[in-house]
Amino acid sequence: MESTDIDIGDLTPVQQAALEQYTAVTGQDVEAAIPLLQRAQWNTQIAITRFFDGEPEVDPVQEALSAAAPQDTRRQETLAESLQFSRHRSRIPPAPRIVPPPNPELNYRPGFPFNIILAPFSLASYILTRVFRIFAPLIPFLPTLLARLKSQDSTRVSNRRSLKPRDTAARFIREFEEQYGSNQLPFRELGYAHSLDEAKRDLKYLLVVILSPEHDDNDLYVQETLLAPEVIAFVQNKDSNIILWGGSIQDSEAYQVATAFNVTKFPYAALIASTPNSSSSSSFATSGTGMGIIAPLSGLLPPAEFLSKIRRAMDSHMPEINRLRSEQAERNATRSIREQQDSAYDRSLAKDRERAKQKREEEEKRKQEEESERKAEEQREQAAHKSEGWKMWRAVRIKPEPSTSDQNAVRVSLRLPDGSRAMRKFEGSAEVEEIYAFVECAELLDSAVLSKEIAKPEGYDHQYPFKLVSPMPRTVYDINSQGTIREVIGRSANLIVEPIDVDDEDDDDV
Repeated sequence: MESTDIDIGDLTPVQQAALEQYTAVTGQDVEAAIPLLQRAQWNTQIAITRFFDGEPEVDPVQEALSAAAPQDTRRQETLAESLQFSRHRSRIPPAPRIVPPPNPELNYRPGFPFNIILAPFSLASYILTRVFRIFAPLIPFLPTLLARLKSQDSTRVSNRRSLKPRDTAARFIREFEEQYGSNQLPFRELGYAHSLDEAKRDLKYLLVVILSPEHDDNDLYVQETLLAPEVIAFVQNKDSNIILWGGSIQDSEAYQVATAFNVTKFPYAALIASTPNSSSSSSFATSGTGMGIIAPLSGLLPPAEFLSKIRRAMDSHMPEINRLRSEQAERNATRSIREQQDSAYDRSLAKDRERAKQKREEEEKRKQEEESERKAEEQREQAAHKSEGWKMWRAVRIKPEPSTSDQNAVRVSLRLPDGSRAMRKFEGSAEVEEIYAFVECAELLDSAVLSKEIAKPEGYDHQYPFKLVSPMPRTVYDINSQGTIREVIGRSANLIVEPIDVDDEDDDDV
């Protein structure tokens, strides 16, 4: 038995109440109860279950607690670092969740009459676009306007069929491999919204790549930057925790993402992660927001610079990611402990219900047996009462002994079960049942209470608990023997009254 040095006075009121409840149910000593309650985290239901069922080899509660305390990697910040980090936090632009329509339709293309009517406007738009492209370096806002016009124009004249997000991602990957050959870039074959949700749920980084096939730097960007061995190795490394999603500006989903991100220069990439200003609450995992662009990467970048910006953003954001992972681990551990407690409580409750059910069944069985015994006793009493009533009724109707002058009389000597003998004459014309009735009612023949008014019990069939046997040669005179006493026995006979078990006789008859 374990011993403990803990004083009961040192326990909290909650622990004292748990100890009192536990000892009241189990009857265990306090010295042995306290260590068991400590191992059960002072959960009374778990402790009671372990007392009756035994403790498991591996304690799930201790496992959950050990997993609930990950190494605290959160850095200790100074006041200046906190203020600087807060300013950096406020500059992180949000990454909205873009969900295309569930049933995308084909892009609307006007008919031939409308094309003729809209031809002058299309020509004017084309000329203005060319003019803006020439004067774009001189005016700051023209590149943004030109990019929007170009995106709208490419969307308007594109013959690409709109697909669901998953099918759009699969088409982008297929076309990317057809144009640039087989590669090891792990593009996710999911829509942007699903990729964003996965990164938020697993606390990973989402690297979004949006390409514009019509851009002059697109092919060079893909071949020298995206397909660079160091970039591929970095994205494939599991320690980087990066989910890669790509799209073409010609597709509706990628165009919506570029518009939401305010993209003004292609090719474009962005590193997205959980932002501190919206993910600190416990509802982060289910929140619809909480992702921000921590590293926008616009334009043609060498592989080294591309990776340098990504790593720098990840390093600066790592403390927040570690904090969120620690909070997530704590929530998972708390949920695991709660599930273990609920499971132990359910098992204990199920066993209590089973014990109560068995107790009810045993009580019902006992009551049924008592009821059956009571009914059987009542039946025996009723049978005995009817048997006495029948004997009194039959004793009155036994014919008197014939006179000595009756030549047809039959003399019968009876040896009774107690060893005594009885001598009597019977009318020769009477049936054998008359002798049986005489033996059965012999004690009542001289009774003064006999009266002709005694009625035969209704529904009662009397069975004689004996049989008449002639010893030499042995002959059994059955009560149902055909004929009169004179015809069956003769002028005289010595008969033995042999007791029989009525139940055994019935079984033999069956």
